[in-house]
Amino acid sequence: MTLPLSGLLAALLAQAAAPPARQPAPVMTAHGASWLERADREAEQRPSEVFRAMGLKDGDVVADLGCGTGWFARRMARVVAPRGKVYAVDIQPEMLDLVRGYVAAEGVKRVEVVLGSETDPRLPALSLDWILLVDVYHEFQKPEAMLEAIRRSLKPAGRVALIEYRLEGTTAAHIRTEHRMSVDQLLAEWLPAGFRLVKQLDFLPTQHFLIWEAVE
Repeated sequence: MTLPLSGLLAALLAQAAAPPARQPAPVMTAHGASWLERADREAEQRPSEVFRAMGLKDGDVVADLGCGTGWFARRMARVVAPRGKVYAVDIQPEMLDLVRGYVAAEGVKRVEVVLGSETDPRLPALSLDWILLVDVYHEFQKPEAMLEAIRRSLKPAGRVALIEYRLEGTTAAHIRTEHRMSVDQLLAEWLPAGFRLVKQLDFLPTQHFLIWEAVE
């Protein structure tokens, strides 16, 4: 079907005005694991404050999705102990081997490692109180499929805590551009996927912290 001139012009203008599609960043391999265990990470990412904002408590079932070395997973496990559980999910077996080593060395209990895929974290359906994603969503190569799988794994009242380095401003200028995201980018991808933004928190010095819930 051929569009009339006015319709064609409108379509071209809309295409020109639309922002370019976001390209997922390359996945950081286990060769970069030392970055995830850096000494200043506690001060920069403030896990205790993050967990308070999430309202984590004993008995919660949570997942650290894209867990890397399990830096956050190990700390969450102590908060949800003794009755809770943490799924440490990554798509790289080498990262999960590191998680097992750290968990054993620190004596952390109730952490279950899960080898996920680019399209599915392979979490049990309707089972998660919280899913935490820290500096990883921008690396999802199949974000639409992953968001759908995340929805399936949440309990009816389950929520997602999403942390990403800020693309806006200069607070995260030390991070490569492709490893940062703006709030507008996140809204553009999460809202159509069936999520509602519950809260945006700004206490982290270099990162966005957004809390989402699935829309019925």
